[in-house]
Amino acid sequence: MFTGIVECKGRVVEFKSLDNTESGGSGASLTIADAKDILGDCHLGDSIAINGTCLTVTEFSSDEFKVGLAPETLSRTNLGQLQPGDHVNLERALAAGHRFGGHFVQGHIDTTAEIIEITPDANSIWYKLRVADKKLMPYIIPKGFIALDGTSLTVCDVNDDDQ
Repeated sequence: MFTGIVECKGRVVEFKSLDNTESGGSGASLTIADAKDILGDCHLGDSIAINGTCLTVTEFSSDEFKVGLAPETLSRTNLGQLQPGDHVNLERALAAGHRFGGHFVQGHIDTTAEIIEITPDANSIWYKLRVADKKLMPYIIPKGFIALDGTSLTVCDVNDDDQ
């Protein structure tokens, strides 16, 4: 579980569609750098959200870590399209017994969304999104929440006509 509050930004070092190393597991993998702020208490097998997607650490150093990407993850996210140098949002999994802000975010991605409009409003910003999988619209409700690239956002309005 995550909060949807980004802890730091990381940088993509490498995406491999076929990683035959031991830590790559003969599948796709993603290596992220500039992650020192969240790796001090990291262990193999820990969960880290990359752009809101819960992924398992398969290798790490003091500043970099690698995760495996399952075919399901690649089909429901844009992680396979990331390029070296791209920045990503990072968050460690919640620790039991600690306070947290934000929402309970699972990190299990259902679909992607396109930002179609950004409107400043006093001290906030309204994002108008178009959800890729329209079958999910009945589950998006006012005062509920969604996560966009790992950032938890409160839903203020739903317009099924715009979808």
